[in-house]
Amino acid sequence: MNAILSVAIIGALLLVLLILVRWGRMRCEGPMPTSLFAFMAILFTSGLDVGLIMFPLGEFPVYASESAYAFTNPLAIEFGFWGFLVWAFYFLTTFYFVIVEPRLKLFEIPLIKFVNNLVIIGTCAFTGFLFLSYLPDYAQGISTPLRYGLTALVVLLAVFSSSDVRYVKWLSIGSTWLFFALIGLLAVNAGMEPAALSVSLVLMGDYFANLQHFVTPLSDYHAFYLFWWFSWSIMIGQFVARFVGGLPAWQLCLAMLVIPSIPIAIWFSVLYFYFEQALVMSTLLKTSMLVVGVIFVVNSLDSLIRLYTTNLDITVERFGFYPYLIGNWLLMYGLVLLFQFTPLKIEWIGLVVIALYAAVCLLMLRPSARLSLMRT
Repeated sequence: MNAILSVAIIGALLLVLLILVRWGRMRCEGPMPTSLFAFMAILFTSGLDVGLIMFPLGEFPVYASESAYAFTNPLAIEFGFWGFLVWAFYFLTTFYFVIVEPRLKLFEIPLIKFVNNLVIIGTCAFTGFLFLSYLPDYAQGISTPLRYGLTALVVLLAVFSSSDVRYVKWLSIGSTWLFFALIGLLAVNAGMEPAALSVSLVLMGDYFANLQHFVTPLSDYHAFYLFWWFSWSIMIGQFVARFVGGLPAWQLCLAMLVIPSIPIAIWFSVLYFYFEQALVMSTLLKTSMLVVGVIFVVNSLDSLIRLYTTNLDITVERFGFYPYLIGNWLLMYGLVLLFQFTPLKIEWIGLVVIALYAAVCLLMLRPSARLSLMRT
């Protein structure tokens, strides 16, 4: 399975290079263009979830102790799992849905359309299930009724937000500012001075010195992350493509790799300071992290719900607000509950998405498709 993943990653990165060489100056603009900040806020909050907020403090000790990660420091490892290069997958799919799909319409082919929407719905529900499963780790001591109730509320808020694209944009921008505020709150509480932040950023720079190590899986846990990025890439690309504001492809690629990586780098640096100094977080700080993490989950789910409802024409305009809200909430929360009785893993979804990548690439090799792309 990891061999398939490695081939897929290398192939995807080569496609990114091909795009930059062949179409690097092509202007990319979606049907609902926004400012660069709004686009990046939508990308950042849709493409990430509560794991960004809650996982690092538990992962730093693992990266510090296991031999697979001994070639660099834990901070560089954490950044490598979440930052920079992996965002190239999102660029690849965003470019495809801005430039290629409107010309070839491969995702209108019935089988591809079916599999695509099945993956979106399945991943959306699976994300809700993971939130339900990990809640006891995020909020220690949470009761079972509260755990299920909070998950139901998160799904409901996501469905509500997805009912109007304006809500998606406003929530994305608002949660981005909340994330910045959370970074500031934790840094001030820890007494972290600019010099300490600079030291952490230097440590993180070792990621770039060892970039080749992060292309293929370092471990099964790294493979889990990479499958997750692959699983989300084709969906996030479809969703955020509509908001691209007219950047040339090379600038869009640079922005998608660099801009989200900056707050991720600062956030991980602050958390690493807590890890190195063995600082204990107060209940208020833990609660603040959980609140922002929950909002990130809502952001992730609402973009996927908006995507599959648009693709399948299950819209507010067609059915009305309350049937839309109730129907999608019952579908999503019902699937979240059903996932407790299935052995589904994110690696399986990742393999399906890799198969979609392969099918689309093969279809693009047809003479008619090549001719259309040559005229682009």
